[in-house]
Amino acid sequence: MAAGALVPALLLGAGNDPARDVLPPPAPRSVASVGALFVDDFKDGKLDGWTPDRPGVWTIRHGLLRAELPDEKQQRAFLYAGSEQWKDYAVDLDVCATRGVDKGVVVRVTGQQGIGVDLRGPGYQDVVMYRREWPMGRARTVNGNGVWHHLRVEAKGTRFRVFVNGDLMLDRSDTRNTNPSGKIAIPAYTGGVGECTVYYDNVVVTPLR
Repeated sequence: MAAGALVPALLLGAGNDPARDVLPPPAPRSVASVGALFVDDFKDGKLDGWTPDRPGVWTIRHGLLRAELPDEKQQRAFLYAGSEQWKDYAVDLDVCATRGVDKGVVVRVTGQQGIGVDLRGPGYQDVVMYRREWPMGRARTVNGNGVWHHLRVEAKGTRFRVFVNGDLMLDRSDTRNTNPSGKIAIPAYTGGVGECTVYYDNVVVTPLR
């Protein structure tokens, strides 16, 4: 589902699927980034610097950021960090879904809008980019559940580049420059499959010159 429109939803009761408690494999080791705007590997067990748009979704488990949504279609939640004054920057993070399809990051978030990147797993195996509700690009990339994937999104001027596991997958421009600056957001979506348990780690935001 699209990552462009950041619309909060009501939290419904979670189910009792035992797969919710399946832990991912160990996350990749974090690498310190000199001059970073923001860094979090969640090892301190705190969500300092982050702001959720709804309660009860985001926790830290075993030193990993975890998002869990109820088993209802089209549920979503976002965790925000950074400044709306950020302009040219790159976001690196590691992500592993254990249930569901969608995972990713949103860049240049101002208010409830941003440029969304959705790494879609089983049934899709692709990465898509959205500006608000409008698609900006799609590329095929295999990204199974239960496996860590590295996602990097660069926002520089009107140009946006997306790397998955080190490979450049999308290189697009927003000629209208509708999102010239903004913070970041990490999403959780249930989409059409109606389930989501996803882990994030090693979030690093670095300026681009």
